[in-house]
Amino acid sequence: MSMLWSVRVGLGVVALSLSVEVFVWLYHRLRPARTLNEVLFFPSEVSCVENLFKASSPHSCHCPLPHRVETSFSRLLCHLLSASSSLDLCIFAFSNLDLSRAVLALHSRGVTIRVLADQDYSVITGSQIGVLRKAGICVRGHVGSVHMHHKFAVVDGRLLITGSLNWTLTAVQNNVENIIITHEPDLVLPFIKEFQRLWVQSEPDWCHFLSN
Repeated sequence: MSMLWSVRVGLGVVALSLSVEVFVWLYHRLRPARTLNEVLFFPSEVSCVENLFKASSPHSCHCPLPHRVETSFSRLLCHLLSASSSLDLCIFAFSNLDLSRAVLALHSRGVTIRVLADQDYSVITGSQIGVLRKAGICVRGHVGSVHMHHKFAVVDGRLLITGSLNWTLTAVQNNVENIIITHEPDLVLPFIKEFQRLWVQSEPDWCHFLSN
């Protein structure tokens, strides 16, 4: 009887162990993927971001800025550079050289890029819109009696980057600003629709003079 009891207990332990393993396996298989929700605040700490653009050793850049420091700006660049298929950018002011470099890097990798810009602000000194256009990136100017004041990007049709931040050096380093980054479909989809609505309404030939 004692031996039979021991066998039963042993089998019970094994069954319980297997049940736990099956439960854990099912949990990891069936649970929904974690949705990304991230908030970034500015001004951002100034640091070197060279490592984000190329695989380099920590000592390959000799600039005086701190290296390999995670900041709000480096996080923004990482999310932007994560694009693998498409980037739709709707931006009022765009003069930040590192953000321009990121968009150009995506273009060189074959990512499909569409940029929607405010007509008036795109031609001011320092604007990177003409640079993007000359690189062959599709750019359209918003047509209307009011400014196109949006500041958002949709990465791969599923990641939204939006907030108060203009893509300028002053906004990144000096202004109190915010950015929200999310995969939430209920938030991403309205921005996709808004981009498409403005894209259709905007002037496809307006940007040709930026190449001159």
